[in-house]
Amino acid sequence: MAELNAMMGWTFVQEIDVPDSVKDLLVDGEQAKVAYKTVRDTAVVTNKRIIISDKQGMTGKKVEIYTIPFKSINMYSTENAGTFDANAEIQLWTRAGNFKLNLNKKVDIRKLDKIIAEGIL
Repeated sequence: MAELNAMMGWTFVQEIDVPDSVKDLLVDGEQAKVAYKTVRDTAVVTNKRIIISDKQGMTGKKVEIYTIPFKSINMYSTENAGTFDANAEIQLWTRAGNFKLNLNKKVDIRKLDKIIAEGIL
């Protein structure tokens, strides 16, 4: 579990349009709510889960997709950015482990907080 927790951290840099490629991943009744650019990849938050695309290798042609279903989240916390800490953060406690989402100041943490709450509650 420690290995999983060490590798599961992403930074959401800014909100972007939902990529067309994510439409192939959505199930019946699932709707993309918002998308974010990460350092090298994208993350899409739907009404059912968080989907994170992780490009690998030098060319980025190999892509690993992570899915965090809202139904697997037991608890989460949000922390807004401070004066010296430039990033806000969301921590998710799931059956698979603990995940951290760092949010650049350009990302509205309360918007994402509300989407997650709607998916969980």
